[in-house]
Amino acid sequence: MFEYMGDRLSKAIKNIKGMGRITEDNISDAIKEIRMALLEADVNYEVVKEFTKNVKDKALGLNVSKSLKPEEVFIKLVKDELISLLGNDYESLEVSKIPTIIMLAGLQGSGKTTTCGKIANYVRKKHNKKPLLVACDIYRPAAINQLKEIGASLNIPVFDKGKEDPRIIVKEAIEYAKLNNLNYIIIDTAGRLHIDEDLMNELKDISEIVNPDEILLIIDAMMGQDAINVINGFNDILSLTGAILTKMDGNTKGGVALSVRHLTNVPIKFVGDSEKLDGLSEFYPERMAERILDMGDILSIAEKASDIIDEAEALDLSKKIKKGNYDLEDFLTNMKQIKKLGPLENILKMLPGARNMGLNNININPKDLAHVEAIILSMTPYERKHPEVLKMTRKQRIAKGSGRSVEEVNRLLKQFDNMKDMMKKMANGNMKFPF
Repeated sequence: MFEYMGDRLSKAIKNIKGMGRITEDNISDAIKEIRMALLEADVNYEVVKEFTKNVKDKALGLNVSKSLKPEEVFIKLVKDELISLLGNDYESLEVSKIPTIIMLAGLQGSGKTTTCGKIANYVRKKHNKKPLLVACDIYRPAAINQLKEIGASLNIPVFDKGKEDPRIIVKEAIEYAKLNNLNYIIIDTAGRLHIDEDLMNELKDISEIVNPDEILLIIDAMMGQDAINVINGFNDILSLTGAILTKMDGNTKGGVALSVRHLTNVPIKFVGDSEKLDGLSEFYPERMAERILDMGDILSIAEKASDIIDEAEALDLSKKIKKGNYDLEDFLTNMKQIKKLGPLENILKMLPGARNMGLNNININPKDLAHVEAIILSMTPYERKHPEVLKMTRKQRIAKGSGRSVEEVNRLLKQFDNMKDMMKKMANGNMKFPF
């Protein structure tokens, strides 16, 4: 989501690499490059102006220790300023109140209804809540049906009263939730193509009736600087508690994320990073800054993995890798688990130095993974645990059984050996990275 901006910032930092110290002369080109990177990523001009001034002033005021390189100090400084711009601290979603009432607002087409389902899925999985989706968008054709389909796919109840007045719907929904022991109420309100008086009056009335614990504005990250006006327009009426940026997996330059908090003081709580109903990620300013600067986001990978791999499994796997006992049976299990994390290329982008290694533009065809799985499944359990026994006759049988070629079987076995060797080095602390 921040690849273009990150590439330009990385280039700017390289301008001072190898310099003996930080001076106004040797950082002038870097500051200019940073300014252009942010402006081209659609970051607000006033934000860019303030950001670059802060970086320059702080850089020139630093006494660089002899044990540190100037570029290391400069990267740290840029990272800290990015974190500040993104809001400093992670602001969590309210989940403690019983019931918790969440109201979602936004313009039409921002992904509001889908985000209702994502939040319901998130609070059920992460906080063991019993959510209820409330259909109050009575104007957009098929909005109610869309929410009901989302609810059905997640096995989460949806409260609707057809085209009834939304003010009446929310009152009855609260009572329904109490009667059915549902403790997390998510209200999908109507959107418009633009902010208008009727929309705002209805939203204000709903807010006064239910007194929500959170009012979240859904913003399409691709709308650019117009997002600031939209947020301020809603905030003036509703007192927003947070924003969710959707479509961050699309062709967005990410500039709106750097402008929103600074200009509106509304915290970003989540980003939508895929169209799937589990495609919602908590917004951690420090992690986002590290992604922009190609430092990776190992914590987010670990959190995603913790949902599908328990601690005992991870410990057992670690022991196997260290001893060199990791086999194709383990690999098959891990492949199935990794598929649950989402597109593999999205995970690779979170690795430190991903852009430097060319992983940010990699595309992995799901069919290739299916072919690998078919080859391994065509082996006997003994062969998976002892791949060294796989001679030509066995390989021919496996190739035929999987519908692949012997060459593909050989390639997989070679890649597995290389990966196994690399994993063992990493586990033993002997792996050297090129960054």
